[in-house]
Amino acid sequence: MRVRPVTPDGLVDELVERIASDADPAGFLRVALDGAPAAGPDRLAEALVVPLRALGHEVLHVRTEDFLRPRSVRLEFGRTDPDSYYEGWYDEAGLRREVLDPLGPGGTGRVLPTLRDPVRDRATRAEYVSLPPGSVLLLSGDLLLGSGLPFELAAHLVMSPAALARHTPPELAWTLPAYARYAAEVAPQTFADVVVKVDDSRHPAIMSVD
Repeated sequence: MRVRPVTPDGLVDELVERIASDADPAGFLRVALDGAPAAGPDRLAEALVVPLRALGHEVLHVRTEDFLRPRSVRLEFGRTDPDSYYEGWYDEAGLRREVLDPLGPGGTGRVLPTLRDPVRDRATRAEYVSLPPGSVLLLSGDLLLGSGLPFELAAHLVMSPAALARHTPPELAWTLPAYARYAAEVAPQTFADVVVKVDDSRHPAIMSVD
């Protein structure tokens, strides 16, 4: 495995170039930005929006935290159960129905950007957004890969177990076993299109097989 250091701005530039080159003028490009919250997938997605729009692409950034299942379902086995977090916190059916499938082949382009308010635990009642052909979806969050969600491009932000533990807030330390299970069972860095090591967000590195 070769590790190539880049600057944070350089990482954004390289991802923008890759996304723009893969974008379909007659369709849509669904991009996953996958990583634990400590790895900053939401932050990276936000950094991509303006430069992609400058290249003429309409961009929609959707966060998985806006597609949580109802609290009564998520917390059936308690508030800090890592297996429940790994297996059932996110409404994957809702993501497919409202976001990913409408942007797939032959899709309508009509997308719901948020489904459930994670704080109030109720529907956001967001308005649907109609995206034109050539648009890019940036879906950011954790545990996105390996479950069959459809993407044309997937970037995985990886941290060593020690770095992940160090940068995860104490109140979220209970999620660490879920990420260890994800790394062992799914191994997203073995098949993601782009793998970025972010043990230190100031000094990312792109990983590739020689």
